[in-house]
Amino acid sequence: MLISADGVPISAVHHPDAARDLAFVVAHGFTGSWRRPKVAAVMAALNGYGGVVGFDFRGHGASGGQSTVGDREVLDLDAAVAWARELGYRRIATVGFSMGGSVVVRHAALHGGVQAVVAVSAPARWYYRGTPPMRRLHHAIDRRLGRAVTRVVLRTRVSGKRWNPVPQAPKDLVGRISPVPLLIVHGDRDAYFPVDHPEQLYAAAREPKELWIEAGLGHAENAVGPELVKRIGEWAARSALR
Repeated sequence: MLISADGVPISAVHHPDAARDLAFVVAHGFTGSWRRPKVAAVMAALNGYGGVVGFDFRGHGASGGQSTVGDREVLDLDAAVAWARELGYRRIATVGFSMGGSVVVRHAALHGGVQAVVAVSAPARWYYRGTPPMRRLHHAIDRRLGRAVTRVVLRTRVSGKRWNPVPQAPKDLVGRISPVPLLIVHGDRDAYFPVDHPEQLYAAAREPKELWIEAGLGHAENAVGPELVKRIGEWAARSALR
């Protein structure tokens, strides 16, 4: 169990690779966990390119605390990155999905200490309600009854406190990641965030950066397949050389 800088217990797991000095720190999406089959499959595929650290964000899985849906979660990721360093890895690539994608962008901009960043299906801005799934999500997290259902049905504990102050959005921070390489991956069939989100992130980012709009891909870890994860692993192994 890791402890975030603000004292939240964070459940984490390590899949070692003694032959490489690269570790992937995988940040799941909202309601996810490193134990979920889809996240575990991503971790297993990335393990072919280096060590892997998985963890549960606060309010998720076996971690403590309550989810702040992308704000304080940067501290959870920072604890996982620090653990990867303690395990002896010299190069760290963060790979985040959906909410986790926004967190890896914000973490790299605010905390640094990584050699490559991959954001998959990440939002560019906050409070987006332009799709039915996002309207349902906001309905769930903005109301006491919705949060209760999310806790019982999805096993995700969401804080009822409003953001104060509102954290800077990924699009407003992504330019600070440079010179760390950034890869933005998004599907053209993402039901949550349309392609203007990755395009906005890419436009605001500085070099080195890449944008992959994947034909037929849906949303986050539930949609990615082994071939795409393999390409992400190969990209990180090439790019995290600094």
